[in-house]
Amino acid sequence: MGRLSPRKVEMTMLTSEQRERFARDGFLVLDGFVPDAECDALRARADALVAAFEPGSVRSIFTTEDQARNTDDYFLGSGDRVRFFFEEDAISRDGELVVPKARAINKIGHAMHDLDPEFDRFSRAPRVASIVADLGVVEPLLLQSMIIFKQPHIGGEVRFHQDATFLHTEPQSVLGLWFALEDATEDNGCLWAIPGGHRAGLKSLFVRNDDDTTTMHTLDSAPWEDAALVPLPVRKGALIALHGLVPHMSKRNESPRSRAAYSLHVVSARSAYPKTNWLRRAIPARGFGAA
Repeated sequence: MGRLSPRKVEMTMLTSEQRERFARDGFLVLDGFVPDAECDALRARADALVAAFEPGSVRSIFTTEDQARNTDDYFLGSGDRVRFFFEEDAISRDGELVVPKARAINKIGHAMHDLDPEFDRFSRAPRVASIVADLGVVEPLLLQSMIIFKQPHIGGEVRFHQDATFLHTEPQSVLGLWFALEDATEDNGCLWAIPGGHRAGLKSLFVRNDDDTTTMHTLDSAPWEDAALVPLPVRKGALIALHGLVPHMSKRNESPRSRAAYSLHVVSARSAYPKTNWLRRAIPARGFGAA
C-alpha cells in the first residue's frame, strides 16, 4: 500500500453533532454535497466510457448471489484498471446482450479515481478530503472507486454486506463515500442500512488465496435483523458516508429510472493492508493531493 505523509486539511465541514451521529449510526447523509452540474458531468463521463467500451468476448457479470463462486480473472485484475461489469439480466444464456450496451452495464471499477482525469479531480477535491478527515481517517489512501448504474428494470439487488468484508485493513479503517448522481428512491434501489450495526463486528471476510481463487469466510453466522433496516432515499447530489462495518444493501431496481451513483472507498495508510485482499494494485494507492 505504501505510506504517505498526512496532508493537512484546514477546512472542517462536519459539525460535532454530525460526527456524533456517524459514530452512533455508522452512516451519515449529507444532502446537497455535490452540485447538480457536477453530478451531470460525472454521469456524462461514465456514459462516454461505456460508449467507448468494446466488450468483445468479455462478459463479466457482477452479482452478489455468490461472490466467491462468481469471481473471475477479469474482476480480480481490475484493482488498478477501469473495467466494465454487466448486469446479470442483461446477458442471455449464450452470452449475448439482450438490452443495448448503454443499459447493460452494472458498474465500472475500480481505479477511476486514479486513471480518469475527471473522476480524479472529483475524488481528490478539498471538500472530499475534509469529510474524510472529519470522520477520523488518518493518512487516507484512495483505494477503490466505482460507478454503479442500477439500470432501469434490471438493476440487480446488492445483498446485505459490510464494506470491510471485501476491503479489510488491520485495524479496520475502511470508509465508504457514496455520491448520488441521480435521485435514489425506494422504487429505484436506494441504499438501506442498519443504524448502529457497525458495533456488532465483522460477520464475514472475502479473501484472495495464493492460487488466485477466492473464499468467503464466515466469522459470525448470526443473521442481521431485516426489521432493523432503514431506507436512505436521497436527492441527486447527496453524499452518504458509510463506516466499513455498517451493514447495508440495496434492492433490485424494477422502475423505469436508473439510480446512478459514484462510490469511493478510503483506508488509512497507518493500517496494514493484508495480501488476502482481493483488490491488488501494481502501483500503490495515493492520498488526497498526491502526485
